[in-house]
Amino acid sequence: MTNDSRIVPVPIGKPAFLEAPRCDNLDTLDADIAIIGVPYGVPYGMEGTTSPSSTAPAALREQSLRWVPLLDHYDFDFGGDLFAGREVRIVDCGDVAMTPGDFAGNAAATTTVIKAILARGAVPFVLGGDDSIPIPVFRAYEGQPPMVMIQIDQHIDWRDERFGTTQGLSSTMRRASEMPWISGMAQIGMRGAGSARQGEVDDALAYGSILIRATELHEAGVAAILERIPDADRYYITFDLDALDATIAPGVLAPGFGGITYDEASDLLRGIARKGQIAGYDVVEIAPAHDVANLTSQVCVRLTLNLMGAMAHAGQIGRAR
Repeated sequence: MTNDSRIVPVPIGKPAFLEAPRCDNLDTLDADIAIIGVPYGVPYGMEGTTSPSSTAPAALREQSLRWVPLLDHYDFDFGGDLFAGREVRIVDCGDVAMTPGDFAGNAAATTTVIKAILARGAVPFVLGGDDSIPIPVFRAYEGQPPMVMIQIDQHIDWRDERFGTTQGLSSTMRRASEMPWISGMAQIGMRGAGSARQGEVDDALAYGSILIRATELHEAGVAAILERIPDADRYYITFDLDALDATIAPGVLAPGFGGITYDEASDLLRGIARKGQIAGYDVVEIAPAHDVANLTSQVCVRLTLNLMGAMAHAGQIGRAR
């Protein structure tokens, strides 16, 4: 039985992320990084109420287990220990408690939980869910120091509304642009066609968002792209896994070819952590039922670990042993 009605802790017998300690009360949370699942967002219709992405938090927790015995081994991506020999406190806070059908209430509950995590001094690592779930996460940062928003995605998500809904997965960055505590925006990985029309692209550019196509990343390289990201003390990273090429991330809601490679994504995440403090991170749009050999969940876990490792190597999280 939980001591905190705001969350549903990971049940005994089910895997926690990296077998981390489980939190059952946010008021006593003591962590550098707080894992929190947000399985459900705001759907566009009845079909979306059972989004294939709702099972992603559980899938990511399960696929994280393969790394548990290796965390203190030599990691060739880092030239040593993933966490730089530091003691990094990762705690799994379970999932946001939600009420069936109460989409506005569930979004508000997500904001409340993220605010509670931030109040305890932990960095939220959010496991979605579809790409509407970052909107209430972003709202939790009201009153926090300003931050630049980094979106890694195939689509720009700048629709004001679709089917009468303004909080859905095609409006994520439009809603972010309206939040004064978000001081700038870079969107990386755009390709192909999505919900955006010319007007949405014009609006994003008028706001000042830096739109970087996947082809530009391939041609210019990560170092050049990192230079285009606005300098800031703090960054929030929202990562839609359909930004990755379908050959390494087939299990997403909208797979696409020509996407970001594993090395590009890893170097982007690590480079952003070198530029400034990571204020928060979410991963969305994984559809485990569409996956092949759990490849998408596995690559997401590894990239998430690479970001954690980069934060540790930059001294942002953890304590020297």
